[in-house]
Amino acid sequence: MTHAKEAPAIQAVDLVKKYRDVTALDGLSFSVPLGTVFGLLGPNGAGKSTTIKILTTLSTATAGSATVAGIDVRSRPNDVRRTIGVVTQRSGTDPQATGRENLLLVAHVHGMRGRTARTRVDELLELFGLTDAAKRLVKHYSGGMQRKLDVAMGLVHRPSVLFLDEPTTGLDPQARSEMWAEIARLARHDRLTILLTTHYLEEADHLADHLVIVDRGRLVAEGSPEELKSELRGDAVVIDLSPDASVDAARSAIEGLAGAREVTVSGRTIRTRVDHGASAVPAALAALERSSVTVAAVTVARPALDDVYLRHTGRTFASADANQQLEVAR
Repeated sequence: MTHAKEAPAIQAVDLVKKYRDVTALDGLSFSVPLGTVFGLLGPNGAGKSTTIKILTTLSTATAGSATVAGIDVRSRPNDVRRTIGVVTQRSGTDPQATGRENLLLVAHVHGMRGRTARTRVDELLELFGLTDAAKRLVKHYSGGMQRKLDVAMGLVHRPSVLFLDEPTTGLDPQARSEMWAEIARLARHDRLTILLTTHYLEEADHLADHLVIVDRGRLVAEGSPEELKSELRGDAVVIDLSPDASVDAARSAIEGLAGAREVTVSGRTIRTRVDHGASAVPAALAALERSSVTVAAVTVARPALDDVYLRHTGRTFASADANQQLEVAR
């Protein structure tokens, strides 16, 4: 017996969003399978939050189309809202109310009353380890506890699709790790589709079953983290130059090294890909020494998502993020 192909939980087709002279999205397309954690990865300003706003009906696309749970976001926004949960970058909690009161308010907004609402709130407090803090005002919660409450609020009405927009921004490493565990558990135990936007490479690598890398409103790479990294053959050699070293001389020396490829420069750091990193380092150091280039540090690493981003955009993720923050500051 032949079964029809399962429709995607989210489908975006050629999304364009323009704000006067600024193009935030430039023909972005992707498809999210049911029951997966899907990562939308990119530096600040890449278009991730704009995409979330369109998919959650908070904004309309200039061009293109999108569906969530098979529902068109432009023509049936109210139906979309009933089937999704949304956790934005900024906390949506009331700091002057308790954790339980925040959850009950959301339950009431979704039409849940009496025992049904109380039972669901108790379930979520237990699920996120907040039962003991349920009667405390949210303003006294730690950052990690507050984000857990935010996610719990997004799940009150049992959505089929959960949007998490930069869910761990501002959290310390321990709180971030705890949030990762919560997200992974939600995906593992429930057939919940999660779309996660993040500018943390490690977060996308750790959580996403599949991801797209977005840069300047365009999709530049797509696949599972392992698939994307496996496209990069060999090792990355990263060379940090001394303050007085000539960057041009260093680049020329590395470009002339046998087996070196994809040589890029970011500030005073030179990166290249080689088949065998450990054996390439002595030859690289010797070539730099012959060119009178002094080195501060050398590291060798297996391919990472930063290398994927570098290959597809010609710049490191960190430099793209820093440049965007600089533009915003201006």
